[in-house]
Amino acid sequence: MPALTADIRLIVGLGNPGADYVDTRHNAGFWFVDLLANRLSLSFRFEKRFNAEEARYRADDNDIFLLKPMTFMNRSGQSVGALARFYKLKPQQMLVVHDELDLAPGDNRLKQGGGHGGHNGLRDMINHLGARDFFRLRLGIGHPGDRDQVVNYVLHQPSIVDRDLIDEANQRTLEVMPQVFAGRIDKAMQALHTPSEQ
Repeated sequence: MPALTADIRLIVGLGNPGADYVDTRHNAGFWFVDLLANRLSLSFRFEKRFNAEEARYRADDNDIFLLKPMTFMNRSGQSVGALARFYKLKPQQMLVVHDELDLAPGDNRLKQGGGHGGHNGLRDMINHLGARDFFRLRLGIGHPGDRDQVVNYVLHQPSIVDRDLIDEANQRTLEVMPQVFAGRIDKAMQALHTPSEQ
């Protein structure tokens, strides 16, 4: 089986803008790209043409963009599509970071492609890009156990215990990002998905 490699040029964190949403589960994607920007000593600035906050990282003579759409979650694809068209980026060059109900807090996973799983941010991304084969970094937030409670659940803060688990998983995930930047997605997946020794 061939190695899974990629030329990642755009890392998108999904979330909702505004103080009311900063600490809610649905903003886990924002949490991670903020951590990543801090690790890389980058600052976000608002780009009106994309309606998003953008930061730029230089790696191996390539620009890698970090993006936080300011469109609200359900219209995330507008920002991503605008940037992709402007810089002529392909879906396969994107890593989308988002909250994942189907993973427990503390469990982060990398994958390529798939559906939207009911996630409105991913749904809008797929609609605007006309493709679903972008890479995803799925940040586990757990599930309320009742489908009718999902909207309320993602728009509220996690418990202190869950937030600690999410933060710890994000710190572990930062350690594999150099592999992602280098295009070695398979190596990043292997490191991220292998349980650490306790």
